[in-house]
Amino acid sequence: MDKPIRSLLDLKGKVPFLGLTGGIGSGKSSVATFLAKRGAWVIDTDHIAHQICASGGVAIDPIKREFGSEFILPDGSLNRAKMREHAFKDTESKRKLEAITHPLIRQETILQAENGLKNHAPYLVFVVPLLLESGTWTENLDHIAVVDCEEEVQIERVMERSQLDRQGVLAIMAHQASRAERLAIADTVIYNQGDLVSLEIEVDRLHQKMLDL
Repeated sequence: MDKPIRSLLDLKGKVPFLGLTGGIGSGKSSVATFLAKRGAWVIDTDHIAHQICASGGVAIDPIKREFGSEFILPDGSLNRAKMREHAFKDTESKRKLEAITHPLIRQETILQAENGLKNHAPYLVFVVPLLLESGTWTENLDHIAVVDCEEEVQIERVMERSQLDRQGVLAIMAHQASRAERLAIADTVIYNQGDLVSLEIEVDRLHQKMLDL
C-alpha cells in the first residue's frame, strides 16, 4: 500500500519546483499564464484560497463556527473585505483564520502537485503571494522567481481592478514583505512594468532555466 503524501517534500526530486511570488498587483497571474502556455503545471494557492472560501467551499462552515455568520455573505461565500479588515486589526483572529484555511490550502496544493506529476509536467509552478511571509515555503522549492515592479505601478493596478482606494491598497501592502525583502530571496527577478512583449521574453528565459534544472 502506498504511503500517503503528507507534504510537498514527499514529492520533491521528481521534477523541479518553482515558487512564483511578488507583491499585490505585480503581475504574478500574467507570468503564471505564460508559463502554463509553455507546458508548466501551475498551482495557484490564492486561487485555492478563493475556492475553499466560495459558496459551498470546505472552509465556510468552520469559519462560520469560529467567527459567526456575519462574516458570510448572503450567497454563502466569505465576506473577504470584512474578514480582511477584522484580521488586520486582530492578530489572534488572523491566527485562527489561518489555522482553518492553511491546512485546507496545503491539502489541495499537494493534490494538484500530484496531478501535475501524473500528467508528466516538466516542472511545477507554485504561485504563492505570501511565499516569504509564510516562513515554510522555501524548503519545498528548487527555484524562486519574484515578479517585480515599481510600487506606484502596483497601487495603480490594484485600484484599477478592485474597488479599493489608495489607502486600502497601502494597508494590504503594509502586511506583505517589502519589495527589498522579496528581491533578496529571488533566484530570478522578472520585471513587469506593463510591457507584455518584454514580459514574455523574461518568461521564456525563466522557462528555459527550469527546463535546464
